[in-house]
Parts: sequence; structure tokens; C-alpha cells
Amino acid sequence: MGAEQMADGRETNATGAVNTAGGANATGGPNTTGSPHPTGSPNTAGGTSANGGTSANGGEPQQPAARPLDSIDRDILRILQTDGRASIRSVADRVHVSRANAYARINRLIDDGVIRGFSARVNHERAGQGASAYITLKIVQNSWRTVREQLRALPGAAHIALVSGDFDVLLLVHTPDNRTLRELVLTRLQAIPEVLSTRTLLVFEETDLSRRISPDEA
Repeated sequence: MGAEQMADGRETNATGAVNTAGGANATGGPNTTGSPHPTGSPNTAGGTSANGGTSANGGEPQQPAARPLDSIDRDILRILQTDGRASIRSVADRVHVSRANAYARINRLIDDGVIRGFSARVNHERAGQGASAYITLKIVQNSWRTVREQLRALPGAAHIALVSGDFDVLLLVHTPDNRTLRELVLTRLQAIPEVLSTRTLLVFEETDLSRRISPDEA
């Protein structure tokens, strides 16, 4: 039986491995992050604008406005959020369009920045990262971009957000143990000149909701 193209650009046998809830191949092979663009070009989170321009605020890449999504687009997103390894044929059959139409829609969703990539959902504890924490930071005014780049380089950093309220930045980290977490906070975070103070909130248990888009969402 011939090979079949996946929604993320790869090929698989039509009787190939089934994706598991954790995003891994049923045969044990993990799903990879940064999967290629269906046309072969790599996807970039926060990509450049169609004309190659950059925004005026700090020279960051500027994307064109995303085109409105219809019900079929949202069905495709729901399918890929549940199974990022779904094939083009499977997606097309489930949303009742041709494979060419499904391929073009996924391609457009990637180009518009709606789909930022294809990745595995990881059980961090089983992956050897048994300590997780949300860390709040207060930073020097107007230093967000500088701080963000330094936080990106931290080992185990999983999510960074600029927020409102009593603190400025929310950081999620995963580390092998509490000792490593303590060293990260005391020797890495507090050594950043723009960081005024931190507060660490240990995670005792977490649930990945993997939010799915409702068909009636605007």
C-alpha cells in the first residue's frame, strides 16, 4: 500500500502507527517538534510578513492579519489539536472535502500563523523533569524584550508571558528536581539585572487540557 502524506508534511504508510494521547507513535517513536511546512519550507513561530517587512516596535517580525476561519477550518484545527500526525487523507475524509482542499487549507493556516507547528505532548515527570514551577517576576520598566530573550535561554523554560497585575512576567519551568529548580532561581533568574524580584510557586499536579475549538466560536 502506498505512502500517504501527513498533515505536517511527512509521509506514512496508510496502515501506519496510530498516534497516542501523549503525542507519541504507538510503536514508541516520539512525534517531532518543528514539523515541516506542507510545501517543504519550515514553519516559523511568529514568522515574517508576506512582504518581508518588520514591525516598527523593536524590529520584530510582523505577520499579516489572519484570514477569517470558517467551520471547515475550525474542524481541521480540532482534528490536528487532537492528533497532530493525522494524514491529509484522514483530515479530508473527516471534514468532507477533497485532499487538495484540505492540503490547501492547512497550508493557509500555517502561512497565516494560525498553526504554529506540530509537537508532542510530553509527560514531564516521566521524561525526567520531576519538578515544575510557575515563577512570577517583577522587572525593570520597558525591559520586557531584554528579559524575554534571557528567559528563553533558561534550561527547562516552557512558557513565558507578559502579564498585568502585581507582577510583570509569568514563567513556567520544568527541571529534574527541586535542587535544580532552586539553583535556576537563585543563580540564573536573580542574576538578570532587569529582574527586581521573583516568587516561585511549585506545581504539585497538572492536567493538560489541550483546548479544542468549539464549532460555534466566532
